[in-house]
Amino acid sequence: MAEKRDYYEVLGVDKSANADEIKKAYRKKALQYHPDRWVNGTEEEKKEAEEKFKEAAEAYDVLSTPEKKARYDQFGHAGMSGAAGGGFGGFDISDIFSRFGDIFGGGFSGGGFDLGDLFGGGGGGGRKYVNRGSNMRIKVKLTLEEVATQTEKKVKISKFVPCEHCHGTGAKDEHSKETCPTCKGRGQVTRQQQSMFGIIQQTSVCPHCNGAGEIIKDPCPHCHGKGIVKGEEVIQLNIPAGVDNDMQLTMRGKGNAAPNGGINGDLLIAIEVEDHDIFERDGNNLFLNYHISFPQAALGDTVEIPTLTGKVRIKIAAGTQSGQVLRLQGKGLPELHSNNVGDLIININVWTPKKLTKEEKEIIEGLSSHENFVPKPGKNERSVFNRVRQIFS
Repeated sequence: MAEKRDYYEVLGVDKSANADEIKKAYRKKALQYHPDRWVNGTEEEKKEAEEKFKEAAEAYDVLSTPEKKARYDQFGHAGMSGAAGGGFGGFDISDIFSRFGDIFGGGFSGGGFDLGDLFGGGGGGGRKYVNRGSNMRIKVKLTLEEVATQTEKKVKISKFVPCEHCHGTGAKDEHSKETCPTCKGRGQVTRQQQSMFGIIQQTSVCPHCNGAGEIIKDPCPHCHGKGIVKGEEVIQLNIPAGVDNDMQLTMRGKGNAAPNGGINGDLLIAIEVEDHDIFERDGNNLFLNYHISFPQAALGDTVEIPTLTGKVRIKIAAGTQSGQVLRLQGKGLPELHSNNVGDLIININVWTPKKLTKEEKEIIEGLSSHENFVPKPGKNERSVFNRVRQIFS
């Protein structure tokens, strides 16, 4: 499955965009990929347009809802489980219009429409294209102990940073730039074409200045006009409790700097949880094989059981059988973005010594003739499988 694109990237807005800017950006995308515009396209073009139309609707659904937006800003797609995202996969176009149709102020069918209005009007200043730096991906290894609590880690990464000599502009000095002659400083060019809907006016990024509205006459000699150079940054990662293998967290604006100024890319953090020496993980539950001696099994005892946060004392009942399963509630791992905590499942194994002294053999041989030491499993005694299965039923 293709990786989900960043919602801000989908709509082409900065993270600081307000509600009106997000709404306008979605309207622009919806107009661009509306099915009416692709009625004469190939089947491949129609399918691609429909997917992008749904993708924009999904992004708008999250970014226009304050609660969803706050969660997404903090945790990226990993924080949207069950909250949004993916929710448009089964929707058809009419579903999306019934949900967000109010932002269009009228239908698309019949008559023409002016895409130039979405860029501030044909004769206005327009909105310049904003460069965006590329995302970066790093892998972070965690122990189960770190997964059990919110973890802070510092990492040093090599990345593109703004050139300190030109402050990211790419120009030698403030007099080294001039207005782009192609777009007259708008950062956009407009063309018109006749269609079945009437005259459609389309606005796109200026190919001469790449949307900046300016061109550099005399580039910075340190970054050669790019505005960015190789550098390093120490970043503190705040990793929430309960993460698991193959999860990906996102830190906004901590990726590569954008050429010639703009928005930094994001830092994508791939989680890798290391194997533990004694615990095995299954979701939020932990499993532990714990050995006791034959006297402890027969007579009962109080023992210390290790957990991720320290040892706890539990009672072993007299007559405990090998394979008996005990459960310590709330001693597992926390669930991501939830107050729920998993359990520690303990599988009891009675240890049988492999070598015995002469005295020990005599003692055991003396006991073997006693009736209590003859195995007498009950008819209703369940198998280990059934006992474990009952825990989760």
